[in-house]
Amino acid sequence: MAVNEDRSIGIVMNGVTGRMGYRQHLLRSILAIREQGGLPLPDGTVLRPEPVLVGRNENKLATLAKEHGLDRWTTDLGEALRAPDAAIYFDAQVTSRREECVREAIAAGLHVYTEKPIAENAAAALELGRLARDAGVKVGVVQDKLFLPGLRKLKRLVDGGFFGRVLSVRGEFGYWVFEGDWQESQRPSWNYRAEDGGGIIVDMFCHWRYVLEEIFGPVRSVQAHAATHIPQRVDEAGAAYVCTADDAAYGIFELDGGVVAQINSSWATRVFRDELVEFQVDGTEGSAVAGLRRCRVQHRASTPKPVWNPDLPATEDFRAQWQEVPDNDEFDNGFKAQWELFLRHVACGEPFPWDFLAGARGVQLAELGLLSAREGRKVAVPELRL
Repeated sequence: MAVNEDRSIGIVMNGVTGRMGYRQHLLRSILAIREQGGLPLPDGTVLRPEPVLVGRNENKLATLAKEHGLDRWTTDLGEALRAPDAAIYFDAQVTSRREECVREAIAAGLHVYTEKPIAENAAAALELGRLARDAGVKVGVVQDKLFLPGLRKLKRLVDGGFFGRVLSVRGEFGYWVFEGDWQESQRPSWNYRAEDGGGIIVDMFCHWRYVLEEIFGPVRSVQAHAATHIPQRVDEAGAAYVCTADDAAYGIFELDGGVVAQINSSWATRVFRDELVEFQVDGTEGSAVAGLRRCRVQHRASTPKPVWNPDLPATEDFRAQWQEVPDNDEFDNGFKAQWELFLRHVACGEPFPWDFLAGARGVQLAELGLLSAREGRKVAVPELRL
């Protein structure tokens, strides 16, 4: 095939009128790849994504398509899946609608890339994995936090042996989500209704599973406390509703090698840290604090030895005693970076480890976290297999 020859690939994108589906997947990933001229492949060809927008609201779809110069959209998922050039199905809908549509896409013979959680329970997630395997289609699950500059630097430190023996991980995630009465909420109302697949454990424990396992090691147990701190919110139509899902979770995870991870996740906290999520890792040889973009370290040899006097103001600037980890690389948008890997996986068979089994592990940890919260006990995390 000629060098730089264009090769198009049809992508059925379901749920792009939502916050994540639009901002991160359509605008900052697929359209960004198109704007850069496509995705170069190892054989010299250029892959050009051709999105087909799918949703339930005709007006929103039409407006979105017109705004970005796209002419292919429909409210009929079956029609989109039957298109001759359709090769990939992408799902960013509410969790409760995902499994049915992913099944339909697999049955139509499309490769599938989807937001997490991939299903409402681990059994259903594993079944999707088996269906995809038996159909011979390629699948992937969004695990965007692995591609954040701060966490990529953190993994570089772990792989390089900076910490010595890792002792503990402490994570803080979250921000204040307005209730929707006197200020509009930043998140959709279904996030706070358990019957619609909402809840911060369902959402964030899927993330924490792959972050912990990819950087530090397998998760062996979980102990969680769930809370609904804000019992009533106001939805998009201005109507008050009762919150049936947790909006905060406080989790302790035991990892291989005795590593203990404590992660607080909350939509009812105000940010007093440098970034929306931060992880502090302490090891025998050094410590690090990593966020979305930054990562700072303090080595054993440069650790200060303060003497605390509660009767006097602290005189040391402890933050100034940490050293910034350099970028040493160019970091693209994490969603776009993973999209490019999945497109290469589909187009030329390059490896892509974040399959439906990886997605099922995230769903499993959320399920076990909810079980732990209900029963007030530590729960073992067994291994999953398709």
